[in-house]
Amino acid sequence: MKKKEIKILLVDDEQDILEIVGYNLAQEGYQIVTAINGKEAIQKAKKELPQLIIMDVMMPEMDGIEACEHIRKIPELTNVIITFLTARNEDYSQVAGFEAGADDYIAKPIKPKVLVSKVKALLRRLKEDSPEGDVLNVGGIEVNREEYKIVKEGREIILPRKEFELFYLLASKPGKVFKREEILDKVWGNEVVVGGRTIDVHIRKLREKIGDEFFKTIKGVGYKIEL
Repeated sequence: MKKKEIKILLVDDEQDILEIVGYNLAQEGYQIVTAINGKEAIQKAKKELPQLIIMDVMMPEMDGIEACEHIRKIPELTNVIITFLTARNEDYSQVAGFEAGADDYIAKPIKPKVLVSKVKALLRRLKEDSPEGDVLNVGGIEVNREEYKIVKEGREIILPRKEFELFYLLASKPGKVFKREEILDKVWGNEVVVGGRTIDVHIRKLREKIGDEFFKTIKGVGYKIEL
């Protein structure tokens, strides 16, 4: 996908942030759409169908966490990358963001060149050419990577991007114990710095949505799918 085809939705109640971030990304050739709160972000996301959403956490009317939860329930936006741009670096805030379906965090303040580099890294996660027929069947669950879709007992389960990629990785080799370092590398990539709790949060969400019986924790090592 070419830069001019990539649409980025910026959401922040501070006009200067929208202008600075928007200007620097527009200079790179991206299409920029803006919103000033969570409610407007949901409306703009439905209308524009961006590939990336960069969203502040603390905003009037509806905060970023709640907006992220709403966006993740929209089928057309299943694969959108969502990252929070925020000055808040408390651990609980980041955990709440990941639980809501966020893919990453960018801390304010951030230098324009660093921001552009970070956005490029995030957009590299876009899967342009998933192989045809890239479907796994594990324990009666169909995992379709091309459509980012999971079907269990005839019921379609919609997962945020990172939850899907984590489940797909584990499902690719049932019984294999995937170490935490390998999970971080293959799901989040070397360019993203996240803590071990990020994996735990995503595994917990997968247990809730797919079934606790599929996932086994190997203490001090990692996780595996056990049939």
